[in-house]
Amino acid sequence: MKLKLLAALMAVGMGVGNQAAHAVVTQEMVDNAAGDTKEVLTWGMGNEGQRYSPLKQVNTDTVKRLVPAWSFSFGGEKQRGQESQPVIHNGKMFVTASYSRIYALDAATGQKLWKYEHRLPEGIMPCCDVVNRGAALFDNLVIFATLDAQLVALNQDNGEVVWKEKIDDYRAGYSATAAPIVANGLLLTGVSGGEFGVVGRVEARDAKTGRLVWTRPTVEGHMGYTYDKDGKATENGVSGDTNKSWPGDLWKTGGAATWLGGTYDKRTGLAYFGAGNPAPWNSHLRKGDNLFSSSTVAIDVKTGQIKWHYQNTPNDAWDFDGVNEFITFDMDGKRVGGKADRNGYFYVNDATTGKLVNAFPFVRKTTWANGIDLKTGRPNFVPENRPGDPTAGADGKKGSAVFAAPGFLGGKNQMPMAYSPDTKMFYVPANEWGMEIWNEPIAYKKGAAYLGAGFTIKPLNEDYIGALRAVDPKSGKIMWEVKNNAPLWGGVMTTAGNLVFWGTPEGFLKAADAKTGKVVWQFQTGSGVVAPPVTWQKDGQQFVAVVSGWGGAVPLWGGDVAKRVNFLEQGGSVWVFKLADAK
Repeated sequence: MKLKLLAALMAVGMGVGNQAAHAVVTQEMVDNAAGDTKEVLTWGMGNEGQRYSPLKQVNTDTVKRLVPAWSFSFGGEKQRGQESQPVIHNGKMFVTASYSRIYALDAATGQKLWKYEHRLPEGIMPCCDVVNRGAALFDNLVIFATLDAQLVALNQDNGEVVWKEKIDDYRAGYSATAAPIVANGLLLTGVSGGEFGVVGRVEARDAKTGRLVWTRPTVEGHMGYTYDKDGKATENGVSGDTNKSWPGDLWKTGGAATWLGGTYDKRTGLAYFGAGNPAPWNSHLRKGDNLFSSSTVAIDVKTGQIKWHYQNTPNDAWDFDGVNEFITFDMDGKRVGGKADRNGYFYVNDATTGKLVNAFPFVRKTTWANGIDLKTGRPNFVPENRPGDPTAGADGKKGSAVFAAPGFLGGKNQMPMAYSPDTKMFYVPANEWGMEIWNEPIAYKKGAAYLGAGFTIKPLNEDYIGALRAVDPKSGKIMWEVKNNAPLWGGVMTTAGNLVFWGTPEGFLKAADAKTGKVVWQFQTGSGVVAPPVTWQKDGQQFVAVVSGWGGAVPLWGGDVAKRVNFLEQGGSVWVFKLADAK
């Protein structure tokens, strides 16, 4: 009898222990997040970044019954752009907001559980609005980056600070806006600030403590380091070869910021980060390819070493940041990755080696190059469409202007695309615009803008700027598109319900048939949607959520396009939808 009682007590204890263990986010849970229908544990709805859900309760037949379940306002006067993707765990939604704020909400009701508002110093220098793109979950922590280049880890239950670490000096132009990811127990983050001559890099920290484990610069010539438990640094090899692709000392302030964050594939063991534009924009000052700017960089998470790189825009002269997400998927029996680059071309690379598999335009007009050579992997530049050398002009102050397409805001910018293993298509939020651009003399000054160029963004068409496009990565064909008057600036999600969800600056969250592009549902959120939607299931009910709040780079940098959309209103809220009861 006593033995039976002891066994029963042990079983109860083990059950409690298992429940407690399940309450925290483990690496195994993160690794399998893409197939988890009950929670949203990572940016990208899985570290691979596919933004695909196997849920299909909401489908092309039922989506017409999708109605608001609740909405939550971020409140206050701190509006601006809201680019956050919510994450959901243990019944809580964690969502970041502009000005480095984060909220914990009851995912079922929208009730605020707690709020943390980071104290920002005077003098922060965010390039492209005071946005934040989301948080990472690990153990009992929710971790996000701040505009003054810090990382903050909070207790999921009460919002108390568990650890806080400085990334770099905001006074030198560093900031941080991307959602971190967790791989192999490490928190992987990048840096923002390419327009201020920072040095791009990827950092790996112990996700539980914030302790730095390794750093890998994304500008050739800079040393990588590993760190022991006491913080002692050990050299881990220079990135590339000093001065091989950068002349003189320009690599010391070379940009290549990793400001959109990264993805990770447990099958390859590699993290994929995009490196942004080289600094300054004036390409005549920096002859050579300028590695690893405007590239995809694959890093071995265990060692912090670059396994391979692919440069999308060598010697970038148009601010074609290479930061766009690299999404891994299966094609023809191989693990490959897709990337819709700012430069207007879609790339498919072998995820293990980086070898170029395919490349094709996903926008209608590209003037800087007339194609990508699949044998060499290099673009076929159009030399006369590179901005002119300012020192060659009559006054030595302004180079010859050219019209370039896409414009520097890109064929695709920060808004993440999605991939469906059902249709085998990518869903790309694309924009058709160009720019007049010219070069100017420039010198580096710490904390000052470091461009060396002037520009004006211009629309290419009267009837539309944005277009959601279904792209076949194998054939390179655009299978369908849904045009939009304003530029698209929010992300995309696709589901096994044969649906694609995306938002528009005009305030709509929309859903289309994933195979045909027919719009089957839309809802007006009250402000522009510049964030990616997510979906999950609780108690047999599927939910869809999106953050609404117009802003980002377009109204700040958009030139003639900004004037075209200046009627749009700011906001700051989360909308959650579910199916109305069947009649």
